Amino acid sequence: MGGRKISLASRVWNTPSLLVGGLMFAVLIGLAVFIPFISPYQPSEQNLSAFLQPPSSEHWLGTDQLGRDLFTRLIYAARTDLKIMVLAEIIPFCTGVFLGMLAGYYGKWLNTMISLLTDTLIAFPFYLIVIIVAFASGAGERGIYITFMLVGWIVFARVVKGLSASFREQEWVASAQTLGLPGVRIILRHLLPNVLPQAIVVLMTDMIGLLVAIVTLGYLGIGITPPTPDWGTMIADGRSFITTAWWLSAVPGLAVVYTGIALSLVGDGLADLWRKK
Repeated sequence: MGGRKISLASRVWNTPSLLVGGLMFAVLIGLAVFIPFISPYQPSEQNLSAFLQPPSSEHWLGTDQLGRDLFTRLIYAARTDLKIMVLAEIIPFCTGVFLGMLAGYYGKWLNTMISLLTDTLIAFPFYLIVIIVAFASGAGERGIYITFMLVGWIVFARVVKGLSASFREQEWVASAQTLGLPGVRIILRHLLPNVLPQAIVVLMTDMIGLLVAIVTLGYLGIGITPPTPDWGTMIADGRSFITTAWWLSAVPGLAVVYTGIALSLVGDGLADLWRKK
């Protein structure tokens, strides 16, 4: 057991992308958790006598048009967007992996039905579906969760279905079937551990797309509703001041890019880690 732990630690240490991405993401999470102790300001606290201030020692990233501290709002917005990003992935991830394993293992009519459903949904542009469903379900967190529960599972189902179908032809699956193990047990005990690593790598990539979608909905005014801070809303609010206070839109935009790079590095690192196994 000790040798295995050392081996895993050694492989993680020798995977720079995983280390760098994990550190970048950990810094963001740390700021989001401890922001009440870091900043003396509240995210909705206004000071009209100090509006549109540039970055300074008092306001690290400046202030917005209402005199609110931009650094404070940026990190509280990270709390909001990252929380939604993670929670909105749970049900689609579990649903997609489960349906993908069923379709890949059993095949036949079940595979046909799930493939038809995924192919039909994927024929439409992802963001078009997201915007339509968000409009129909209403702005706010509830609308975002409903939107991604309906469409977010597709990518996981397609990837896992292909993996499960290939594993079904392996000797170890045939041996389990020969022993009379029920299909559900084979899926959970043998298929799941083999498809899960690749599904998690896909999850990292999908979280980037989900974050961009959350920010896009906020930018369009059909995402998180004020006064809750959100990166998309902050970018939209800064449009009118792009020539006089460029940091209002640039800072939350850079935060989105930073988070995307961190998640991308973690995904690449996990893929490299499992390839070294």
